[in-house]
Amino acid sequence: MKRVTALKKEIEACRVEMIRLASLHKLSSPEVVRMSVKLDHLLNEYDEITHKKQQPTLQKAGYC
Repeated sequence: MKRVTALKKEIEACRVEMIRLASLHKLSSPEVVRMSVKLDHLLNEYDEITHKKQQPTLQKAGYC
């Protein structure tokens, strides 16, 4: 659970930084793209962690 909380904080900080960079540069600039990729990785990790917690419940319900 600590990792989920930490990820939420990292995601929010990364999102804020990406918005800041986007206000200074073009959306296609290397800085903005780099931050976007980092945010994508964090979101994927968050989704993977939270999905794994839900998956056993779905299997028990017969959805998988």
